[in-house]
Amino acid sequence: MDERDAQRVSLRGWGGVAAMAVAVACALVAVFTVLLPLSHTDEPDGSTGIGSGGVAQGLQTKDDDCDADVEGKEPERSLRPSSSDSGPSVQAIKARGYLSVGVDQNSFRWGYRDPNNTSKKSELEGFDIDLAREIATSIFGSDKNTIRYKAIPTNERIPAIQRGDVDMVVRTMTISCERLKDVDFSTAYFQTGQQVLAPKSSKITGYDESLAGKRICTAKGSTAWSALDNGRKKKEIPASVDIDTTVPNQLDCLVRLQLGEVDAVVTDGALAASQAAQDPTVAVKGDPFTKEYYGVAMKKGADDLVRRVNQVLEDYRKDKGWQKSYDKWLEPGLGKSDGPPAPKYK
Repeated sequence: MDERDAQRVSLRGWGGVAAMAVAVACALVAVFTVLLPLSHTDEPDGSTGIGSGGVAQGLQTKDDDCDADVEGKEPERSLRPSSSDSGPSVQAIKARGYLSVGVDQNSFRWGYRDPNNTSKKSELEGFDIDLAREIATSIFGSDKNTIRYKAIPTNERIPAIQRGDVDMVVRTMTISCERLKDVDFSTAYFQTGQQVLAPKSSKITGYDESLAGKRICTAKGSTAWSALDNGRKKKEIPASVDIDTTVPNQLDCLVRLQLGEVDAVVTDGALAASQAAQDPTVAVKGDPFTKEYYGVAMKKGADDLVRRVNQVLEDYRKDKGWQKSYDKWLEPGLGKSDGPPAPKYK
């Protein structure tokens, strides 16, 4: 089995198969990290669209309402969909005239700017950006000026929603019981799992004994750090694994890896594949060691908005919009898809 075949076996972030995609120069990572602006809007005036106004604050989820280990209490269960625009949260958004969405601008194929795409003036693009636009289009119609993006780091996703900086976050955000105490989620729109990213020349083989004494980088506020911490406590990985290095944005971990400041990165397999595509000297090692689902995050108590987004996801699955977006952005790195995860409702 050659290197490429080995990577196909190791990447299982979605649909059970994966493959490495095009290689992009490592320098591109540094450009994304250092030079990109902090916000973006489809409107020509450059407004960031801060403020979500009118979204009600709800009560925290009870501990017994969510248990990832109990059937029927999966965190990815959400409110049943509705196409109604009469609720207070949706009405406030419509009255304002645009949807404010927290996104990433540094995750290749998910939410990023392609500096080589001069025809679009380096607009944000990717799988998550397609979904954000689909939500805005469903609420407002085809006018692209009705969506405004706010680039936010990983550890600011929940605070940005709670402060009202954005109406929602569409940013490779895993649904979890812990996060449901602070925000509400749509149904799942993508399945993935935590994996290890390391230099191809490294002797690290995955989430196993080969991590002993190694320095691992994770994004602050991500589920990767929690998974590693739990793994050490359960003795799934050696106690000597160093997980002290955390960064605001996941892409910063790749830079740390390139600089030799850490030995490996742990992140969602889907993101690991995109980073391996950016840097041909690194590879995903081993199989996923968790099962996770991405969802659209919104403010607690914004039930009408959650239902409205769930309706968008229902339509997005049925009209093949999800599949078209996957084929365009993710298939080159992750291989053929089995389709989006089936929705689960309360």
